[in-house]
Amino acid sequence: MSKVDPILKAAIPGLTGEAKVTQYPSGASNLTYAVDYPDRPLVLRRPPFGTKPKSGHDMFREYRIMRDLKPVFPAVPPCLYYTDDESIIGSEFYVMDRVDGHILHKIPKDWNWGETETRQLCENFWSRLCDLHTLDVEAAGLSDFGRPEGYVERQIKGWNKRFKKAWTEDIPKYDDIQDWLEEKMPADSGLVSVLHGDYRIDNCILNAEDPTQVSAIIDWEISALGDPLMDLGNTLAYWVQADDPPHMKLTVRQPSMDAGMMTRKEVLDFYAKRTGYDVSDMAYYYVYGIWRLAVIIQQLYFRYVDGSTKDPRFKSYGQMVMALAETAREKIRTGEI
Repeated sequence: MSKVDPILKAAIPGLTGEAKVTQYPSGASNLTYAVDYPDRPLVLRRPPFGTKPKSGHDMFREYRIMRDLKPVFPAVPPCLYYTDDESIIGSEFYVMDRVDGHILHKIPKDWNWGETETRQLCENFWSRLCDLHTLDVEAAGLSDFGRPEGYVERQIKGWNKRFKKAWTEDIPKYDDIQDWLEEKMPADSGLVSVLHGDYRIDNCILNAEDPTQVSAIIDWEISALGDPLMDLGNTLAYWVQADDPPHMKLTVRQPSMDAGMMTRKEVLDFYAKRTGYDVSDMAYYYVYGIWRLAVIIQQLYFRYVDGSTKDPRFKSYGQMVMALAETAREKIRTGEI
């Protein structure tokens, strides 16, 4: 911190005193640190240690999307400083204001919420995604943030390729799912939106005083420009509802099953009314979202199988991959959301 402190004090007006630094719990993604000055709590983000993919962990990209969104989309933390000077801490990094509030996987019992409060959180959560998907990309200065042309094809073929690379012998090859996704691939819709890429309730900071409100959305690491229905499909893949079969509930990590939360079909109606987008063929994008999630989990399971990690959590991830793949097959057969 001795090297960072004078740089931050020069870049951020009014910053004084000595900072206390603590690391937030983190996996293999970008590393996050609380940098608490006496009168101003900050957050520092840097890439993980060790070898990194050439195109992965681009800190400026994550910094830039929040910086440029802030004037037109307030639900992001204020970004304050970025540097690519690796001599300071051994990597590029950026700093933002810390947004006070709640990050949760379950609604605490002592909040004593009923269906009304839960429904309000649900609607506010999905409203933020609608706002993101309908904002003017050009007005935000983000027209050069990505290549929306061909986005669907790149994602489908890219995730299929990643699955093949991470495949393990105890997991079926699921050629049928991969072939279906490529054969039924829709043409570019012409819609171009900012996509978060990993939108879930536990990637939101809920307002400290009124947790039904979303104060800020975090973890923009894989944000992009592209078809908003692809992002909606990813988000729906995480949206497990109360009447889903047990195997679908293996991946639940947010309170989407609580009384008062919308079903996926209700979400689609809500989204369509708010955005004006046609969601009549949403089954394809939903299957894509489920398959993408299966591939992400398979990549983690592969690391466990080949000995790259000993994390015991990953031992059962193969079962989760198979459960998701069977769900994808079911949705392909039925066409239901």
